[in-house]
Amino acid sequence: MDGKVRVQATINGQPVEFLCEPRQSLLECLRDVLGLTGTKEGCSDGNCGACSVLLNGRLVNSCLVLGVEVDGQEVTTVEGLAGPDGLHPLQQAFIDHAALQCGYCTPGMLLAAKALLDREPEPSEERIRQWLAGNLCRCTGYDRIVRAVQDAARRMRREADAHAEG
Repeated sequence: MDGKVRVQATINGQPVEFLCEPRQSLLECLRDVLGLTGTKEGCSDGNCGACSVLLNGRLVNSCLVLGVEVDGQEVTTVEGLAGPDGLHPLQQAFIDHAALQCGYCTPGMLLAAKALLDREPEPSEERIRQWLAGNLCRCTGYDRIVRAVQDAARRMRREADAHAEG
């Protein structure tokens, strides 16, 4: 096995088993071992947020988590946001509000916003900005991104209300 460790995890709702070196980051495992290239590599030291994923629903920088640490855990990447019915409301709102340009920060921004909206369905602009503070964007500034998150929150609340009624 060449010193590699077997890891079993649930990634984007699917059971996955892979081999990785004990020193490999989750980011490297996602991109290089599993082929999930939506998660971007920026700084590799936890400062840019491009590699943000959800680990058991908690926002983490995948460059700071070892691949072996996700054994038995649940990971959500940007590839896991869209469902069988189409794009996640956050993804659609980012498109509708032109909240992306080069797209490099977008996966991390989407997951940071999802983590926030999962906890706070009606966040203030200040809370949105706080949650996105760990994600650097060099293209858009943040106003369009904040507006997209606010719009997605409204859409998600409407969807939840419609499901509750029906």
